[in-house]
Amino acid sequence: MVPRFAAEPPHEHLPSGRWALKLQQVFIEACAAIEPDEGEELGQIGEIAWFPDRSWHGRSYIPAVATTSNGLEVFGYIAHIQNADGDEDLTAVADVTSQTADDNPDWTIDLCEEVVGSWRGETDSVAAMTLVWGRPTRSEAKIAVAELADLCVDQCELVDDRFTLLAPDDYRGDTLEIACFDGGGRELARESLYEDDDVDEAPAS
Repeated sequence: MVPRFAAEPPHEHLPSGRWALKLQQVFIEACAAIEPDEGEELGQIGEIAWFPDRSWHGRSYIPAVATTSNGLEVFGYIAHIQNADGDEDLTAVADVTSQTADDNPDWTIDLCEEVVGSWRGETDSVAAMTLVWGRPTRSEAKIAVAELADLCVDQCELVDDRFTLLAPDDYRGDTLEIACFDGGGRELARESLYEDDDVDEAPAS
């Protein structure tokens, strides 16, 4: 027993206009707190690519990715709740990686992920509820799917070749795989969240 399709589907278009500028300010402030590895400098943050929103437990998540002038990639998300007055409570999470799709031509999907909560199941086993966003390298992909132990636990359509999933991961020894399909149901790409499918390895981003 494990939660399937726990998150609500996207409710908004990709951020634009004043809303995008507001999100950009919050995300850049979060990036300013990042401490790169020794010897690295973050550099100037380039254009931010926004990803479809997903909502879970009353909070909406809007993922983001941007490259920097030093060849790094910043990634993260903005979580927001709209209160009764219509004001947005915005919080951002950001991190940085030197591993980019340009440097890894063998990647079939460029993935990022962050754990946003947990779900306790049978025998006190706990799943890491994980926000996953990315872009497949083949533009004809139409559907992205999250699978845990060969079970589909989330699915979404791509928007501008981008997708966002929210699904349980690392549950009872099983870990997530992300697959992309074309409009006819043909699998085009598949990636694990973990290097060499080993849960002891650090998650790839």
